[in-house]
Amino acid sequence: VQLEESGGGLVQPGGSLRLSCVASGSTFSTYDMGWFRQAPGKQREFVAAVGLSGADPWYRDFLKGRFSISRDNAKNTVYLQMNSLKLEDTAVYFCGARMGGTSAPWGSWGQGTQVTVSS
Repeated sequence: VQLEESGGGLVQPGGSLRLSCVASGSTFSTYDMGWFRQAPGKQREFVAAVGLSGADPWYRDFLKGRFSISRDNAKNTVYLQMNSLKLEDTAVYFCGARMGGTSAPWGSWGQGTQVTVSS
């Protein structure tokens, strides 16, 4: 599956952004979808993920309540709504896909979209 993220940009602290990731080349509804991020000088970290139906999202603990992941299988798209953004949310955000359940690796990645939170 090929993934393409969009929606990043420059936003002030406290602002919001919605990231989108469009999938192509395979059956979108057979993949768990996730969002990860990588800040400068740091390792890529998990942000949120959602299962095949979209009914069971899960989040990195400290992001829950500010970030919300959702998917639209009819549009082959997964979203990440980010609210109350903080300076430390600045990172490149990547979309990932995996098939085979929670024990499977995240095998497909997009190129990433830059999110910069700055006043």
